[in-house]
This record gives sequence, C-alpha cells and structure tokens, in this order.
Amino acid sequence: MTADRPPPLPAGVRAAAGALLGLPMLALLIVPIYAKDEPTLWGFPFFYWWQFLWVFIAAACTWAAYVVIDRARRDRRDRTDGTDRTDLTNRTDRADLTDDAERGRR
Repeated sequence: MTADRPPPLPAGVRAAAGALLGLPMLALLIVPIYAKDEPTLWGFPFFYWWQFLWVFIAAACTWAAYVVIDRARRDRRDRTDGTDRTDLTNRTDRADLTDDAERGRR
C-alpha cells in the first residue's frame, strides 16, 4: 500500500453500501413478483408502475450508499487529522472574512 492511499473502509460500511446498491437490482431481477396486471394505478398495469417506482427507489438507495461511504471517509479523515471539523464557529479565518465583508460594504 502506498503512503498517499487511504486504508480501505471497514467491511460493515462496504457491506451496507453494497446492499443499498444491490437492492434495486435484486428487486427488479425477480420478475414473478411484478409480472401481473393488477392492481392498476391511474390506468397503468402493475408491471409498469412497479418498475417506474423503482427508478426513484434506486436513486434514493444510490444516494444513501453515497452518504454512508462519505460519512465513513469523513470520520476516518477526522480521526487521522486530529481536527474537529464540526465546530467551525471558533475559527479565526471566519471572523476575518466577516470583517472583510463589512469593510467592503462601507
């Protein structure tokens, strides 16, 4: 492993992200679940609106997998840096930016 490459994410994080990404594929691969006409929704057979519903569910699962991985990477980075990124109110450069903005308005 090179020095500039971060260590891999924990197995639980990777498993959670993989499950979130695999759920839509698995749900749509089991065709007998939704290969029927009833119930209809606004005149559309179940087959069509079930697949269309999974477009939005798949997008939500992809976003959730991204959030899981991003939070794990951020937590790991915070632990290795030794800095607390959650408290930005005490940073001096924030105060400097505010003072500069006020000077620019005068």
